[in-house]
Amino acid sequence: MNKNDIANSLASLLSSKKEADAAVDKVFDEISKALRNGEKVVITGFGSFNMFVTQTKNGRNPKTGEKLMIPPMKKIRFKLSKDFFDK
Repeated sequence: MNKNDIANSLASLLSSKKEADAAVDKVFDEISKALRNGEKVVITGFGSFNMFVTQTKNGRNPKTGEKLMIPPMKKIRFKLSKDFFDK
């Protein structure tokens, strides 16, 4: 399932496909904005998203074997709700 499939499902509830596309875009924009601001996003009955920063770690180039430092990166973690499979 992709974003377009979600919009098609919503089109039956809203007056047009264009409104459904706009609604889906708005939801994902708001989730993205909250995560960029460091907020936790909780969707009851589905799960939660939160952003975290990895630590600097040692790595190596597999081609040359050269050791290098991998810088910290921002990542998003998703945790499934306990109620997800009960529904």
